[in-house]
Amino acid sequence: MTLIQALQDSRALIILRGEFGDQLEGIVQILLEEGFPVIEVAMNSPHAQEQIARLATAFKGHAIIGAGTVLSIEEAQCALEAGARFLVSPHVEETLLTFCREAGIPAIPGAFTPTEIWRAWQGGAAMVKIFPAMPSGPEYIHHLRGPFPTLPLFPTGGITIENATAFLRAGAIAVGIGSALVNPNLITREGLNKFRARCRTLFRSLHEL
Repeated sequence: MTLIQALQDSRALIILRGEFGDQLEGIVQILLEEGFPVIEVAMNSPHAQEQIARLATAFKGHAIIGAGTVLSIEEAQCALEAGARFLVSPHVEETLLTFCREAGIPAIPGAFTPTEIWRAWQGGAAMVKIFPAMPSGPEYIHHLRGPFPTLPLFPTGGITIENATAFLRAGAIAVGIGSALVNPNLITREGLNKFRARCRTLFRSLHEL
């Protein structure tokens, strides 16, 4: 299954940012079981390259593991060496887009203005990450659909379990959700059962459109 197909089915990319220790594989196993196979590890997390390698090995053939907050070619190379299958950035940079295109790796650059969005798409983006999604909210995605009716827009930044569905209704292909769902401190305090319940709630809301 391709990245786009997986996101169209699950309707959310899950962002892991932080240190998860020996809970990492257990967290991703729950995400898979609850319908979220596309996982991004932020490169500004502690031991990000090691986390990507662990997940790429443990869930080969079952999850699509990528790297996020990729700011340079060097970080992109490290992520790919660890086993990342897609790269996400908070910005539009032609050198990174060219690198991904030549490596045959899907790139998801972050953009906000119409000019940035078009530059990202023309540069070969698999999807365009609308960042930050808040506080502009779903209405901004709705307005972007006027000039860009067919572009795969992917809002991230401020997405929560409560507002995620509104972004899909506004025309997003999927949403990116991180600390509102996968907060390492909250998981440590509450345990994996409550984390699973949050995942189930998110999946149910995203598929009640």
